[in-house]
Formats: sequence, structure tokens, C-alpha cells
Amino acid sequence: MHRVHNFSAGPATLPIEALQKAQSELLDYHGKGASIMEMSHRGAEYTEVNSQAVTRFRRLLGVGEEFEVLFLQGGASSQFMMVPYNYLRENETADYLNTGSWSKKAIKEARLFGNVNIGYSSEDKNFASVPGDGELGLTPDAKYVHFTSNNTIFGTEYKKEPETNGVPLVCDASSNFLSRPVDMSKYGIIYAGAQKNLGPAGVTVVIIRKDFLEKAHTDKIPTMLKYQTHAEKLFNTPPSFAVYMVNLVMEWLEEKGGIAAMDKINEEKAELLYGEIDKDEFYKGTVEPKSRSRMNVTFRLGSEDLEKKFISEAANNGMIGLKGHRSVGGVRASIYNACSLDSVKTLVSFMDEFRKSNG
Repeated sequence: MHRVHNFSAGPATLPIEALQKAQSELLDYHGKGASIMEMSHRGAEYTEVNSQAVTRFRRLLGVGEEFEVLFLQGGASSQFMMVPYNYLRENETADYLNTGSWSKKAIKEARLFGNVNIGYSSEDKNFASVPGDGELGLTPDAKYVHFTSNNTIFGTEYKKEPETNGVPLVCDASSNFLSRPVDMSKYGIIYAGAQKNLGPAGVTVVIIRKDFLEKAHTDKIPTMLKYQTHAEKLFNTPPSFAVYMVNLVMEWLEEKGGIAAMDKINEEKAELLYGEIDKDEFYKGTVEPKSRSRMNVTFRLGSEDLEKKFISEAANNGMIGLKGHRSVGGVRASIYNACSLDSVKTLVSFMDEFRKSNG
């Protein structure tokens, strides 16, 4: 078996242990003579998978029954619409923090439903930073404050939750969820497309506090787009195999020691990689140091031709997914939970050799 060092931004690398367990169960799930993909979502087998996944999320986050855990479809992009559809009306205001392309998309959708106050924007700096608490201009009676905790394209990340003076946070955490501890008491909703840090593409995890759920509007919202619909029961056929894989990834994360242990590993990986970038001027980070992401490390070289050579030679040496997003160019190494320390060490060693050969 040949496995490359995968630095793709999403769909991204998955834990080898989770993939191997899925492989062993693919044709015959627990002696049932069929794959979990072939079984009813109402049956005992999938019901148990779903229950395990919900329990693991609550356990990893340190919360109880006060939070609903939903497995929805449509990616995080569907939540850009679903959040304001449930919580925002024409005479109401929500605060949005604009720190990248995905924040902009969320803002565009929210404006279809009500008033949007931009409480912070780094667009004039090419999204090279995220705000400190003193930089926020929030609305005292806002319905919620929406932010994107990690920006995959531009390589920035909040180091802690924005201070909102009690207004519930709504967070797109697609690319750093479960990579570090969070203060769940501050959140109304956290949502994440699974394909970056949780599992394969196809399922979106939505974790919503029940007292915040009770404040959602219920009139003139299609049934499938109401959070209450999915909290009350399994309303429609879920992406069952994707949920099954997320459950295996959560199992792997627990075996690794949970979020606290992963937080330490992620810090070590990021320090190693940024240390190589900061050695001299050969590699140039693209964001302010205080706002650097631990999940998506972005940098440039002296020319686009040199960047193309770097990406090509890295691929020839078994390191894939290093091309920056098409909208910004450059190089991007996505080092999510499942990206091993050995993979980062391999990349850093290659970067050192590439500098020596091309500097």
C-alpha cells in the first residue's frame, strides 16, 4: 500500500485507523452480511451508529443534553442560509465578522432575511487578520454574532471566541472543529462541513443549544429548513455512510486522548512549519503572525514559477495538495487533526532542501 502525505484543504486526509476499520467492515457490517451503506437508516444498526456519533460529540466537547447534535446535508454553505432563515427577520439585526471568502458568502445569504451589521472586516487588508475584542463594533441587541473560526483560503484563525457580551455566537467551524478546546457556553450554534477535520464529504454537523433552538422562528419556513424538524426526529434519509465515517473519526480522536491532546499535537505541527517559513525571506507567510491558522498554513515564494516548481517537486516526493486556493495562489499546507506530525516533518525537510537548491 502506498500512502502519500496529504495536505489537501478538503476533502482532506482521514485517520488511517478509521479508514482501515471501515475497510474491514465495508462488505459485512458486524456479521450482518451487508454494508452499513446498504442498511435502512431506520434500522437498529444505523440507529446505533448515529447514537454513538452524537454521544461522542457531546463527550469530546464536554456538554450534555443541553445541546442537540444534527447530521444535515448541503455543506456548510447551506447553513449560511439556514441560520438566518431560522433566526433573522426584516426588523432584526445579526452581527457578522468578515474575515474571508466564506464569511462573505454567509453575509450575502443573511442579507436576504434581515439586517446585517458588519462588526469587523479585514477585507481591506486582503483578509490577513482576525480581530481582537477591542476591534469589534457589535450591536447590543443582535440576534446572534456569526464568525468563521478558521479561514481555509487565507490562512487565519481566531485564537479564542470573540467577546459578545452575552449575545450567542454562531460559528462556521468547518476547518478547525475539534482541533482545540472551545467554550461551548458562548455558542448558540456551531456547524461544520465534515470534509476538512471530521470525516468525508457529504454530512454537515450542526450542534445547537436547546435554549437557542427554542428562540428560532417557526413561521413561513419550509419543513426541511427548520432546525426543529431535525431536532425532533430523524426526518429524512441521512448521509448514513458519511455519518458512520465521522463516528469512526471521533472514535480515533478519543483514542488519541481527545481534544486537549490533539490541541498539543496541532500546536507542535504548526510551530514546526511556521518556524521553517520564518527562518529567512525565502518563504513568506501571507497573514499577520497573531492571526495565523494552525490548520491552513499559507505562504508564498519569490515568484509564481518558483511556487509551481515547489508544488510539482513536492508531489514527486509524495506530498500532495499544496497548491494555494485558485483565488489567491501561493502555497497552502492543510495540517488538520489527521495530518500526522511525521507528514509535517517530511514537508519541513523538503522545504529546507528546496531552499538550499533554489535560494
